[in-house]
Amino acid sequence: MNFLDLNQKLTSNSNHIAVSTYQSPLGLMFLGATENGICLVEFHDRIHLEKTLLKLAESLNAQFVEQENQHLSQLKDELALYFDKKLQNFKVPLVFTGTDFQQKVFQSLLQIPYGNTSTYKKQAIFLGDEKAIRAVATANGLNKIAVLIPCHRIIGSDGSMVGYAGGIHRKEALLQLEGALQNTQLRLL
Repeated sequence: MNFLDLNQKLTSNSNHIAVSTYQSPLGLMFLGATENGICLVEFHDRIHLEKTLLKLAESLNAQFVEQENQHLSQLKDELALYFDKKLQNFKVPLVFTGTDFQQKVFQSLLQIPYGNTSTYKKQAIFLGDEKAIRAVATANGLNKIAVLIPCHRIIGSDGSMVGYAGGIHRKEALLQLEGALQNTQLRLL
């Protein structure tokens, strides 16, 4: 993915999203940050990645710039600790994008503790509308900050692995890393 090519599809903006990459045990990740915090953490082969990146840039009225900043440096350090099982709660500041409802869904994901799982139904109930299960599921799928906003902790009501834009194999591996799956189910790559 060439971020500079994406800029050609955007209108000229004065704001910037600093972008970088991180080689995780689960594959290459694209990272992005504004001066206020992290706005992007995605696996390189996420479904609809280009559309996700363009939507992010439009939401922030920004262009991509391949460079480091203090938030990206902190994030890389924290991701390394997370994948080494030495960090359970990320401290790097986050920048949310999306509708008010989507941002409430993202905030609710942050309430699911490390090593635990939840369901779309429980998430909808937590947000005050049990009938909003589909809207909650859709919002989860629009999360642009994988791992840190832990949509991977959402499983089916029957315990099944349900959609994850980074791939079900990664979802299972992340849950295994966090101890939310039995050791016999899957191991981190």
